[in-house]
Amino acid sequence: MGSPEKTTPWGDSLGRASTRTAQVLLLLVLSVVVVYALIQVRLVVIPALLALILAAAIAPFVHWLRRRGWPSTAATTVSFLVLLAAFGAVITGIVLAVMSQADQLASKATEGFDRVYAFIRTGALPVDDQQIQQARDAVIDFATSSTVGAGAISGLSAAGNFIAGALLMAVILFFFLKDGESIWAFVLRAFKGRNLVKARRAGERSLNVLGGYVRGTSIVALVDSFFIGLALVFLGVPLALPLAALTFIGAFIPLIGATLAGILAALVALVANGPLAALIVIIVVIVVNQLEGNFLQPVVMGQALSVHALVILLALTAGTILAGIIGAILAVPLVAVGWAAIKAWNSGDDITPAAIAEAEHETRLNEKGEGVRSKPRRTRTRQEEQSETADVDAQQG
Repeated sequence: MGSPEKTTPWGDSLGRASTRTAQVLLLLVLSVVVVYALIQVRLVVIPALLALILAAAIAPFVHWLRRRGWPSTAATTVSFLVLLAAFGAVITGIVLAVMSQADQLASKATEGFDRVYAFIRTGALPVDDQQIQQARDAVIDFATSSTVGAGAISGLSAAGNFIAGALLMAVILFFFLKDGESIWAFVLRAFKGRNLVKARRAGERSLNVLGGYVRGTSIVALVDSFFIGLALVFLGVPLALPLAALTFIGAFIPLIGATLAGILAALVALVANGPLAALIVIIVVIVVNQLEGNFLQPVVMGQALSVHALVILLALTAGTILAGIIGAILAVPLVAVGWAAIKAWNSGDDITPAAIAEAEHETRLNEKGEGVRSKPRRTRTRQEEQSETADVDAQQG
């Protein structure tokens, strides 16, 4: 009889499962290390991501100007200044509205507090004056404690970080708009042959999804803030413009952002104008959310955000834990872009030698800052026209 066949401990099913488990754990550890490192430099990472999102949204306008013969620097500068002017106008309007209506809101808040106080004293809740006074004293003690002072100092530090991040984002955005094609070509140096074609497809699809998401969400947010702000103005609610702006920003947080902003608007209406105004605001918010979910999102967004609601919810939770409100805003588009890039990379089965040569040609154009999308039509070759048409069809499909 022959000797039994010798096997290694890693050759059976348990060994193969152990090997796979070790690989998964190694990937998880690597992911945790990368996320931890990014969190430590979030003052750089978050402005860079925001700049990338804004660049993807307004890049078509820059390309449109360059196709009409504008120099790269002039097209970038005009687009950049238009964006800054829009942000500046919104922020200035919010500040002026708050300054002009702060006294009115304070007086209305006092009246609202008195009504709530009277309701608590005479209502069905078993609360007496002594308990109310104790709660008031607790609030005053907290407001004058060292905790609030430390929080104020922390707030000043956060304000400084915000200003530094905003300036850094503006600088990065300018260079993304001006030298985005050459930066993209630098990234593509790591890819050759078939992988170069796949990388270009993944990048173009990701840029299309990111830009479409931002532009579509901006349209939806504008509609939400317009109708809710109109209702607030009609009802005479103080700070209608800041609340409308907050609704606009909240729309960039899917599922919950616009709803939370609407609830805040209803609370301000309750304090300042009474229960009837708050009820009307709630009805308007519900109607606007239904309009958004059943009409605006499918028509405006299209396939830009083809991610399941559960994935969106998990991404929102993780983003909020890692980076607060900014993380909640960035999480969903980043997940959508990652999924689009994976699908585009795995769909490269029909790559031909002609497609490889075309990808290499377009990469060389990107290195010079003369990508097909930004070249004037009169200077394009027939092959470049066909390439752009094929890219657009692929992105839309």
